Amino acid sequence: MNFDALIIGAASFLIIGVFHPIVIKGEYYFGKGIWPLFMVAGLLCLAAALFIPSSFWAIIVSLIGFSSLWSIHEIFEQEQRVKRGWFPANPNRRQK
Repeated sequence: MNFDALIIGAASFLIIGVFHPIVIKGEYYFGKGIWPLFMVAGLLCLAAALFIPSSFWAIIVSLIGFSSLWSIHEIFEQEQRVKRGWFPANPNRRQK
């Protein structure tokens, strides 16, 4: 039997689950200005996935890359959630 599909599905679930609090904490401590970090990480992971010989690991790395790129959108959405009062604003960071 080939369990790769199940492992990749579980990894997808785990990666998305890990990125959710990263986006929340990133916006809390650094604001939306952290988006270039997500872009660089995402592009590096996608580029690396092109050169990884194992399909399994290339898929995992590309999932991380695409999750990083999606986090750019989520950082800006998180800023709006904070403005609506759904999440706390960082009192130690200057608000714009």
